[in-house]
Amino acid sequence: MTRFDLRYGMGTVQIAFDGDRFEILGAGAQWQPMSDIEIGRRFDHPIDSPPIEDIVSPGETVLLVVPDATRQTATGQIVNLLVRRLIANGTAPNEIAAIFATGIHRPVSANEISEILTPFIAQRIRSIQHDAHNPVKLFSFGQTANGIPVDLNWALTEFDHVVLVGGVTFHYFAGFTGGRKLICPGLASKRTITATHQLAFDRASLNRRNGVGPGLLTDNAVHEAFVEAASKVNVSFAVNTIVTDSGSAADVYCGDWITSHTAACERYAAERTIAVDRKRELVIVSCGGTPHDINMIQAHKALEAAAAVCADGGTILLIADCRDGLGRDDFLSWFDAGDVNEIAKKLCENYAVNGQTAWSLRSKTDRFDVRMLTSLDAVAVKKMGMTKIDDLESEMRRTSGHGLGYVLPFGAKYLYQAE
Repeated sequence: MTRFDLRYGMGTVQIAFDGDRFEILGAGAQWQPMSDIEIGRRFDHPIDSPPIEDIVSPGETVLLVVPDATRQTATGQIVNLLVRRLIANGTAPNEIAAIFATGIHRPVSANEISEILTPFIAQRIRSIQHDAHNPVKLFSFGQTANGIPVDLNWALTEFDHVVLVGGVTFHYFAGFTGGRKLICPGLASKRTITATHQLAFDRASLNRRNGVGPGLLTDNAVHEAFVEAASKVNVSFAVNTIVTDSGSAADVYCGDWITSHTAACERYAAERTIAVDRKRELVIVSCGGTPHDINMIQAHKALEAAAAVCADGGTILLIADCRDGLGRDDFLSWFDAGDVNEIAKKLCENYAVNGQTAWSLRSKTDRFDVRMLTSLDAVAVKKMGMTKIDDLESEMRRTSGHGLGYVLPFGAKYLYQAE
């Protein structure tokens, strides 16, 4: 028997399986963490942009746009280096602030602020929370060409320079995370977020829109809307990271906010796309631990990856702690509609961002037998169309005759493609 540790929340769980039946896909990229000196060299030679020291003059104010706690991006390391550079260049700490691109996620806690920025930086610069529901904190930047209202956080108008700091991974309908997503949806109003996310859903076919999916940017309607909305902000500089499995910066692409992000996406896709010759009957998938399994909405991304290599009618074992629960209080109510088609009809009647995630989740639980190791309540898991399991050992015995399978240790970080 082969024994393998899979990440679960802040810890690990061990799984034992027949090595002749299972193939491990993406056991972790062998990337080495970059040193501060190596990252500094990237800052010295940015993509399609002068160095930040040549952009920001002493006395000018800088707003750093950073991810929330649901992202693993090495933001602390990057922000620490950026702030030190700015201060050395003549910018005072009180002229620098960080705003958290939470979108419609919950606010960032005090402990999370310290973790995201590092305690040293968190004590020296101002932190700003985004609220997508508060019109007082939002400013209208007009509309996109298709009439989508672009309401963004007022703070974007109050600083001389806006600098984006984020990480790149696959996103199940925006193509990739990071870059433009820090502005929209990260700092957008609820109505802007709803209107842009709605582009992922094709009302005519009650399915995902063509061109929308993980790893796709060209002709991706959602990505294009995000870029158009973010373009209404004068972004001075951007830093895009690719991280190791432990969360340290493995590669950094900085400079122009569009071309540096595109370069990071291309590198990430080249390293993290795995093709297999066939789908298999059983797929065991871990999200990769915290923050990828912090809640059900985030954990769904690993299920999306596993579905690509599981045969229809097969079994998926989803390993996701979800210590923060479902991710939204209203998420579970979407499953009252019933099967995937009924949820799709409800979306057409009254679209909501998390309703689309519920529809996407239900489309998988209708196709596969999804069994979940989680701290979520068993009743909630059942309502979403899955079965809660208590331990992996018993489940592996139960599925011993289910044919061949795959083990995905970092399901949220890879794009799996069955030929």
